[in-house]
Amino acid sequence: MNIRNALLCVPLVLASAFVSAPASARGYVEIEVAPPPVREEVVPGPRHGYAWAPGYWEWRGHHHYWVRGHWVRVRHGHHWDPAHWVEYGHHWRFVPGAWVRD
Repeated sequence: MNIRNALLCVPLVLASAFVSAPASARGYVEIEVAPPPVREEVVPGPRHGYAWAPGYWEWRGHHHYWVRGHWVRVRHGHHWDPAHWVEYGHHWRFVPGAWVRD
């Protein structure tokens, strides 16, 4: 590669640093209040072409609110990773449900 071609590539490399994250990237909420125990739900019978997304506790302002489970359309080559809370030291981080490539 000559110097001219190398110089032409520099703007492309710099621009790639500012490209936004892919749509599959997950955001999160971090709080100091542990979520209540997960509620037991009656899961309806199987529904062709859909997967069951279990309910979860969602943080809204200053309280946890239960979001009931629901059906999500199946994505070929993916599996559903349910919404959940993860403890990080003295904080709790919410990870929203998402499709994950198999």
